[in-house]
Amino acid sequence: MEPVAVWVRKGGEWAIIHRCKRCGKLSSNRVAADDNPMKLMSIAMKPLCAPPFPLDYIEEMTALMGGDGRMR
Repeated sequence: MEPVAVWVRKGGEWAIIHRCKRCGKLSSNRVAADDNPMKLMSIAMKPLCAPPFPLDYIEEMTALMGGDGRMR
């Protein structure tokens, strides 16, 4: 099993989404008291740090939506 995401359950409790490396099945387990908080945050931030599209695409889409499209 490989941790791929986190989500927040009703009531604010965090859970980790795991994917089986063999079959791809997803499962969810609640966060334990001894789980590494920095690792949990790195899993939560992964979509922002490594988006599934080139960052230049954000510039292009912002321009199409009426913004100036600059990221700098």
